[in-house]
Parts: sequence; C-alpha cells; structure tokens
Amino acid sequence: MTLNFLVAPDFPPQNFAGWHMFNTVLQKRSGMHLRLVMPQNATEQAQLLQDGAVDVLYANPFDAAELIRDHGYVPFARPINRSNEMVIATSAAAEQMHSVEDLSSGSKIALTANHDVKLIGLRLLEPADLTEQDIRWELVESYQAVARLLIQGKVDAGFFLATAYHALSKMTKNQLKPLIESSLKDISHVLLAHPSVQADIAVIQEAMLGIGKQAGDQDVLEAMGLHEGLERMEQEDAEFMIDLMDTLRD
Repeated sequence: MTLNFLVAPDFPPQNFAGWHMFNTVLQKRSGMHLRLVMPQNATEQAQLLQDGAVDVLYANPFDAAELIRDHGYVPFARPINRSNEMVIATSAAAEQMHSVEDLSSGSKIALTANHDVKLIGLRLLEPADLTEQDIRWELVESYQAVARLLIQGKVDAGFFLATAYHALSKMTKNQLKPLIESSLKDISHVLLAHPSVQADIAVIQEAMLGIGKQAGDQDVLEAMGLHEGLERMEQEDAEFMIDLMDTLRD
C-alpha cells in the first residue's frame, strides 16, 4: 500500500530538495511506500484534502487545528524548536515607516494564504489600532511575491512567515525593513495522519523521529530547514496549541 505524504506549500524554495531526501530516508527506515505530494499553493492543498488524497501531512498550525478538530486527523510529531513566528516588513525606501504604529487605516498589505501568519499579524497590528476591515489586502502566491510588491512600492507592508523572511536572499532583504517579529513560541507546524491510517502512525513516527540519529541524517535535516529534527507530539499538546490560536482570534 502507498500512502500520500503532503507537505504544506509554505517552505522556502531552497528546502524543496530536502523534503525529497527526507521522504527517501523515511521510506527506507519505515519499510513503507510514501508518495511525496507537494502542492503549489493553499488552493491545491485544499482540493487534495477535499478529495481524500492525503494520508499523512506536514500542516501549518491553522490547517492542523481544523483537521484535528473537524476531521479527526491525529497529531503525532512537530519540529523541535521551530515555532511559527511571523514578520511584518516594509520597503527599506519607506523612510516614514519605523514601526507598525506608522501604518494607518487604508494601508495596503500583501500576504499569502497562510492563515496563521495573518492571524498573528492582526494581533501585531493592534498597537496601530487596526482591524482586518481597516486594511486593503493583496493576496499573492508566495513570500517572494510579497517581497517583490514591497520593493516595487505597490504595498505599504507585507506579512511573512519568519522562516521565509529570513531565508530571502541578502539582496532582497537589503531592500526590505522589518517592523516587528512575533515571539509566541508555542505555535508550530504539525505532522498529522488521517484517521484511516492510524494503525501505521507508530511505524511512521518512529522512523521520522529517528532521522537525525544516524550518519548523514543531519545533512537531510539541514536541507529541510529543520535543523534539530522532529519530536513526538501528543493530542494534549495539539489541543493546547489550538486553544492558544483560539485566544489569538478573540
């Protein structure tokens, strides 16, 4: 039997090969056939999930919360010391912009369809007394596109997943200016399994958590951008994270 292993489309392009390396090692150590599925965007991911074409996935926290609570997906692992922080940035040429308080009603902000980044970003905008309705949103496909709009002066600010922002090229970052970066610590991507493959979780979990303990494993983790590997995640841990996200929504 072949299981479909989906990876959320919000990692930097340079980590693409790392996930293929990880899946190759994972198959060898688990003795299972896992087909890596890497959707181009959130819309494609949503369609794959709706079609029931996903058995195991690496999901952002917003999607993970919905899949756990509404669809019975089982959380079993998460990255070690790899919380989902976000950055609000503007153009380096925007001399009048020094903090989020310099944004005003009607400001134009570029972002991707990464809902947890938007959720955290809205919280960070509170010192500017701005709500979701006060902003003109510019939805784009990637964080590279967010950076491009900022550099071109077409938007006032951009929302980035922090890891994506820090992975931008030096040339790109020199043309940007961070206004604020979150520091929540307890929200992260999650590895989930569809309830129909619950019997296979133990084998997959053991193999995944073991990557990092053998020769050559660190190269795989570095290529993925998950330098410390993965750790076990219990249902209670996931519920705590979801409750925290609910608090951010309130």
